[in-house]
Amino acid sequence: MQYDTIIIDEAHERSLNIDFLLGYLRELLPKRPDLKIIITSATIDPERFSRHFNHAPIIEVSGRTYPVEVRYRPIVEEADDTERDQLQAIFDAVDELGHESPGDILIFMSGEREIRDTADALNKLNLRHTEVLPLYARLSNSEQNRVFQSHSGRRIVLATNVAETSLTVPGIKYVIDPGTARISRYSFRTKVQRLPIEPVSQASANQRKGRCGRVSEGICIRLYSEDDFLSRPAFTDPEILRTNLASVILQMTALGLGDIAAFPFVEAPDKRNIQDGVRLLEELGAITTDEQMTAYKLTPMGRQLSQLPVDPRLARMVLEAQKHGCVREAMIITSALSIQDPRERPMDKQQASDEKHRRFHDKESDFLAFVNLWNYLGEQQKALSSNQFRRQCRLDFLNYLRVREWQDIYTQLRQVVKELGLPVNSEPAEYREIHTALLTGLLSHIGMKDTDKQEFTGARNARFSIFPGSGLFKKPPKWTMVAELVETSRLWGRIAARIDPEWVEPVAQHLIKRSYSEPHWERAQGAVMATEKVTVYGLPIVAARKVNYSQIDPALCRELFIRHALVEGDWQTRHTFFRDNLKLRTEIEELEHKSRRRDILVDDETMFEFYDRRISHDVISARHFDNWWKQSSRETPDLLNFEKSMLIKEGAEQVSKLDYPNFWHQGNLKLRLTYQFEPGADADGVTVHIPLPLLNQVEEAGFEWQIPGLRRELIIALIKSLPKPVRRNFVPAPNYAEAFLGRATPLELPLLDSLERELRRMSGVTIDREAWQWDQVPDHLKITFRVVDDKNKKLAEGRSLQELKDTLKGKVQETLSAVADDGIEQSGLHIWSFGTLAESYEQKRGNYRVKAWPALVDERDSVAIKLFDNPLEQQQAMWRGLRRLLLLNIPSPIKYLHEKLPNKAKLGLYFNPYGKVLDLIDDCISCGVDKLIDEAGGPVWTEEGFAKLHEKVRAELNDTVVEIAKQVEQILTAVFNVNKRLKGRVDMTMALGLSDIKAQMSGLVYRGFVTGNGFRRLGDTLRYLQAIEKRLEKMAVDPHRDRAQMLKIESIQQAWQQWLNKLPPARRDDEDVQEVRWMIEELRVSFFAQQLGTPYPISDKRILQAMEQIVA
Repeated sequence: MQYDTIIIDEAHERSLNIDFLLGYLRELLPKRPDLKIIITSATIDPERFSRHFNHAPIIEVSGRTYPVEVRYRPIVEEADDTERDQLQAIFDAVDELGHESPGDILIFMSGEREIRDTADALNKLNLRHTEVLPLYARLSNSEQNRVFQSHSGRRIVLATNVAETSLTVPGIKYVIDPGTARISRYSFRTKVQRLPIEPVSQASANQRKGRCGRVSEGICIRLYSEDDFLSRPAFTDPEILRTNLASVILQMTALGLGDIAAFPFVEAPDKRNIQDGVRLLEELGAITTDEQMTAYKLTPMGRQLSQLPVDPRLARMVLEAQKHGCVREAMIITSALSIQDPRERPMDKQQASDEKHRRFHDKESDFLAFVNLWNYLGEQQKALSSNQFRRQCRLDFLNYLRVREWQDIYTQLRQVVKELGLPVNSEPAEYREIHTALLTGLLSHIGMKDTDKQEFTGARNARFSIFPGSGLFKKPPKWTMVAELVETSRLWGRIAARIDPEWVEPVAQHLIKRSYSEPHWERAQGAVMATEKVTVYGLPIVAARKVNYSQIDPALCRELFIRHALVEGDWQTRHTFFRDNLKLRTEIEELEHKSRRRDILVDDETMFEFYDRRISHDVISARHFDNWWKQSSRETPDLLNFEKSMLIKEGAEQVSKLDYPNFWHQGNLKLRLTYQFEPGADADGVTVHIPLPLLNQVEEAGFEWQIPGLRRELIIALIKSLPKPVRRNFVPAPNYAEAFLGRATPLELPLLDSLERELRRMSGVTIDREAWQWDQVPDHLKITFRVVDDKNKKLAEGRSLQELKDTLKGKVQETLSAVADDGIEQSGLHIWSFGTLAESYEQKRGNYRVKAWPALVDERDSVAIKLFDNPLEQQQAMWRGLRRLLLLNIPSPIKYLHEKLPNKAKLGLYFNPYGKVLDLIDDCISCGVDKLIDEAGGPVWTEEGFAKLHEKVRAELNDTVVEIAKQVEQILTAVFNVNKRLKGRVDMTMALGLSDIKAQMSGLVYRGFVTGNGFRRLGDTLRYLQAIEKRLEKMAVDPHRDRAQMLKIESIQQAWQQWLNKLPPARRDDEDVQEVRWMIEELRVSFFAQQLGTPYPISDKRILQAMEQIVA
C-alpha cells in the first residue's frame, strides 16, 4: 500500500522528528514524484520550506480570528527611573485589563517555580470575582482539566509556553506576555542540556498573541518594548540545532541514510554538534570512527542499540544488563527515564504527596525508587479492578496516563529484548549489578564529591549538585552517577545513585586514560612497580594503584633492576655470585666506615656498567633474570663475579685491623665492634655490642681511650675543648697529641688522668678536671654502647654505659635468673639450710660466660637467695638478708630491754616523734645486730660461719640493744630541746640559719635513723645535736657571722651533692662515700661549736681531697 499524500502539521515546532522527516521526504521525492506533501503552520517561515522542496508553491489561508490589539508595556521605561520588577509589571497589566470588558487572562511564564510565585502573589491581592489557575506539564490531570471547565467571573491562567501551540485554553480574551521562556539547549562544550530563560522569537510572540483572538477581539500586553520585539529573531531555533544528535546519528546510520552532515535538513546542524553526538555513540560503544571523525560505522552493539525504542544511553544500559543478570530492573528504569516522572506533586498537597512517595525511596539510589514503585504498581494492578487502580493512582499522587505510558514502553522494550535473545531475570538483582549496568549509559554523568562541600566534580571538570528532590540530597555519597545534568539556576544532577569508582573501570575500558608515576624497585615483588592513576573524563576512578611497570617502560625497568637489585643488593635471592659480591662490597664499605672515608669503594656507576655489559637486554625483573641466568650460568659461571681489585680505589691499604679492630677486649670479655660513618646519626662512630647477660660485667673504664685509629683525633679534640687561657699552653694541639701518644700507655690509667699527668710533665701546667669539656668533643669520638638480646636485636643504645645499666637493670636481673641453675635462687627460707653460699656465680651461655653475685635478700617474714648483677648490690643485700635470718632465729630482746632500761630512758623512747615506739625498738635491735655482724668481720657465706655468728648475736644482742636504746633516748632528748628552741617568733636575720638547722636535723634523725646511721655514729649524732644547740646560742648574738660560716657549708655541700650524683647509685651507700658526708658534719662542729672538738683535723679542702681520692 502506498500513500499519495503526507501532511505535516505544526511544522513551526521544528522538533527532531519533523526536521528528520522533512529531510527524508526531500530524499524520497525523486523516487516518488507522484507523492504530494503538505506542510502547514500558522507561523511558518514559508520561504525556507519552499526552497527546501525545490521552490514548492506557498498557499496562504486566512484564519478565523479576531483582531488583537498589541500594547507594549516595558517593565522599565527608558525615561522612568523607578525600579519595577516583572511581578509588579504583571500586577499593573492585570489592573489595566481590569478596566476593559470582562474576559479571561492568559499570562505566559517561564517555569513552574515562577508560576507558583506569581499565583501566590496574585491570590494575595484578593481580586474580586477572580480565579487564578496554574498550567504546566507536571500538574496532575485533574488540575490541568480545571482550565477547561466552565466558570463564572474572571479567570487568570498562568501557563508555560505549552499554551502557545500544544493546547488551546478556552475563553481567553487577554494575554500578558513577559516575552521569555525556558528553552532547552544542549552545550557541546560542557555536554550539558541547559534550560536557560531566553527571549522568545517573533514567531513565538505572535503565537502567544494569537491565543487571545479566538473568541472575540483581544488585547495582548507585551512586557517589553516594540524595538525589543523587532530586534528578536523571526523564528525559534529548530530542536536539531539545540540538542544532542546521538539518537539521530544512530538511527540514520542504522537505516543506511548516509552521513548526517550530507543529509538534506531544512537547517543543517553545527558540525561541532555532530561531532559531539558521534563522541557519545563512541562512549556507548555503538560506532567506530576514523581519526578525522568523518566516517563511522555501527558496531554489533550499535546495531542492537538502534533496535531499542529508547534513547541510546538507556538502550546501552539494557544491553549491558544481560551480563549482570538484571535485564528486568534495567528495562523498568530505562522505560521510566523515557517518560515524564509519573509521580505528581500538587502545589497545595506537596507534603502529602511527598509522604506517599517516600515509601518508594531508596537511601542510596533514586533509580531503585522506580523499581520499588514498579513493583508496588504491579501488586496493586493485580489486586484491583481497572477503575480501582486508576483511583489508587490518584490517591498515591501518581499520574495514571504516565503510568500506562511507562508500562507501554516497558512492553515494547521487553518485546525487542526477547527478539534479541536477552534473558530476563526472575529473581531480584543485586545493587552493584544493576548500577554497573546503568553506568554504561552514564559514564559521562558520574561525579566525585568535594571534601568540604555538597558539590560534585563531574566529567570534564563540570561542577554539579544533586537535585533537592533526590533521596540522596541530604547525605550525598562520595561518588555518584546521575541520569541527567540540567542547568537552570545552577547545574543539577537529577536522579542520582551511589556508586563505587571501582565499578567504572571494567565498563569504561575504551574511555579510560592511564598515567604512571614513581616507578621504583620493590624487593618483595622482584620487579619495578609504579603508581597507576586511572581517569575517566578527568575523574580519578583509581587514584593510586600499584602495578608492574615492566610492560610500560622495559628500558627503565632494566636499569632500575640492575641498580637496586644487583648494585645496591636490595634483592632476596640465592644466587651464589650475588651473595659473594654483596659480601665483598660489605667488607669494603666497612673499611670506609672504620676510616671515616668515602673514597675506597668504587662508585655505583662502575658496578652498574659491569652488570650492564654482561646481562641480556631483555632482563627487566627478577623473574626474567632467573630465566636468563639459568642458561648463562652453565656456560660462564663466573660471568657476574666481582674481583676485589675492581671495587677498591687507591689508599685502602692504610686501613689496618690494629687501628680499627673488630673486637674490644676487657678482661675475659670479647665484645664486637661496628663502625658507622654517618655524621649526625645517633650511632655515628664506633659502637660496642654488649649482650644483655654480660651488661653487668662490662666496666666503663678504658672505653674513653677509643680505638687506636681514632685516638689521635680524640686527644686533639680534648685539648681544643680546654678554655683558651689553658689551651694556649698546648699549641699546636696535634703536636702535643702525638707526643702524648708516644709517652702514655693506653688503658693503664683513666684517659684524663694520663693526659693531665703527661701534659703537666711536658709543660709544667696543671689542668683542673673541670676544664675538660667533653660536650665539645665530636660525637663520633665517643664510644656508643649497644645492648643486644640473644638474637642480636638492639634493646637500647647510648653513649653512657651507666645509664644503659640503670635502664636495663630489670631485664638483666630477669636474664640472670633465667640462666641460673635450679636451686641457686630460693625463697621462703627461715634457717641456713643451703650449705655454702657462693660469693659469685658463672655459667656458660652460648659463646660467653654469664656472671652473677648471689646474696640473701630480706623478705621480712623470711629470706631468699637471689642473683645480683654487681658485687656492690650483692654486699648491701647480703648484710640486710643476713640480719633478717639472724633475727628469725633468736628470741626477741624486747622483754630484756623492758626490764633493764631505766624509766627515764623508757619515757624518752615513748616520746619518739618518728613513728611508733615499737618501730623505734625494732630499729635499735637491727642496729644491734649490725654492730655484732661488723665485730665478727662482716657477712658470712658458710653454714659454719653462720652458726658461729648466730651464737655471738644470741649471747650479746640483749645488752647491746639496751646500750643503744640509752643513747637513742639521749639523742631524742637533744632533738626535743632543739625543736623547743626553734619554735616561736623568728628574727629575719636568723631565718636562713634556722632553715639550715632544720635541714641538717632531718638528715641526722629520721624514721630508721638508728640502723641507717649505725652504732658507730650514735655518739657522733648526739654531739652534732649538741653543736646545734651551741650554734643557736651564738646565732642569737652574731647572726651575720653564722651566715658567713653557713655559706661555706652550703658551698661544700653542693660540691658533695654534685659529686655524689655522678657516682653509680649502688656506689653511693658505700662506707668510704658516706664518710665524706660525716666529714661535712664534723666541719659544722668546727665552725659552730669548736669547744666540742672533732675526732680528726677537718677543713673544706680535706673534704674535697677525700672526694678526689675516692674517684681515683
